[in-house]
Amino acid sequence: MHITDIIRKKRDGGKLSAEEIRYFVEAYTKGDIPDYQMSALLMAICIKGMDAEETAELTFAIRDSGDRVDLSAIEGMKVDKHSTGGVGDKTTLVVVPIVAACGLKVAKMSGRGLGHTGGTIDKLESISGFRTTLGADEFFRIVNTTGAAVIGQSGNLAPADKKLYALRDVTGTVENHSLIVSSIMGKKLASGADGIVLDVKVGSGSFNKTPEAARKLAEAMVAIGKAAGKPTAALLTDMDVPLGRAIGNAIEVKEAVETLRGKGEPDLVALCTELAALMLHIGGKGAVDECRTMAKTALENGTAFRALLDMVRAQGGDTECLTDLSRLPSAAISVEVAAPADGYIVAMDAAGYGRASLVLGAGRERKEDAVDHAAGIYVSKKTGEWVNKGDTIAVLYTNKGSAVAEAREIVLASTVLGSERPSPAPTVQGVVL
Repeated sequence: MHITDIIRKKRDGGKLSAEEIRYFVEAYTKGDIPDYQMSALLMAICIKGMDAEETAELTFAIRDSGDRVDLSAIEGMKVDKHSTGGVGDKTTLVVVPIVAACGLKVAKMSGRGLGHTGGTIDKLESISGFRTTLGADEFFRIVNTTGAAVIGQSGNLAPADKKLYALRDVTGTVENHSLIVSSIMGKKLASGADGIVLDVKVGSGSFNKTPEAARKLAEAMVAIGKAAGKPTAALLTDMDVPLGRAIGNAIEVKEAVETLRGKGEPDLVALCTELAALMLHIGGKGAVDECRTMAKTALENGTAFRALLDMVRAQGGDTECLTDLSRLPSAAISVEVAAPADGYIVAMDAAGYGRASLVLGAGRERKEDAVDHAAGIYVSKKTGEWVNKGDTIAVLYTNKGSAVAEAREIVLASTVLGSERPSPAPTVQGVVL
């Protein structure tokens, strides 16, 4: 079998066999296929596409390219969630404690962010002492004891995806449907959970710009999860505006804690409740409506917040950071962005707000970059709200004074004012079961 034959076959619109797909994934992971040949194949896939069977085979090949986590030492049903990525997306910090408080186990491996803000691991490391690297035995013990733990991904989990994604990122082949599906689901299936819930974003702050594209992606991922024997479901959720009010790391931890203490923004509460309900449902806790009631109760009676405290304490974190939010990292500089005119906010470019937070230091452009846990943005006004000229529409937090002017201009350019109030868009736009 030769890689050039596989490239030609896909270039000419042919369907790749399972053997051919496994060959190029394994050979590229081992270093037997050079980047320039794999780049040619990725571009051929982007142009000619892959059908559902090819996509599933690529997913399973990525899953099997490295370690597959065995969670059998954890008692009961284990459920996981994955978001396709958004601005202000701190749902894991809220959903995991809700689900744990309702009696399911969440043994979650998350990544560091590459882009506008840090990932879940970066956010959790805003909490003094919190350990995101645990040995397997300790990881299992914490989940069995507290119901949940969140750690960094294994160094050898789906190594094919790490190599393929790095190459896609520099060859203009990130956005292909089959490559996105196989990347996400290959990692999730290797992570060992019994069931998976997906949060598929749609809108300006997502790579899915239309509901149709988001639904196609969700349906493909759910089908692959089920084909692998894992109960899988997905929500289609709005990302035309940032989720909640906080964008950053420590600032998102604060908002997550406030949500768990009954003071959450309506869109964030709605999304976290639905995600938790689906996780509980596929975990066998009852019908979706019953599970939604369970999730709401855990939020309202404080058991979800106590579950977060238990998890943070077990992973070495200072829980006083969560009971006294002033102990979380804070920036030396805070600057208010004023509305340039009267009017309703008729649109927001969520991706623009994300770029502004990156400029302030909340994210990383390269894997080796450090994030500033204190940097970020508080969104004071969102789509549909009225502002008078001079009102604060956002507050910028940073330790880099040189970043303020650029971030301010990006926020202003990403906020559209008008005379007519827009119709509100639902946070949850669909479900795939």
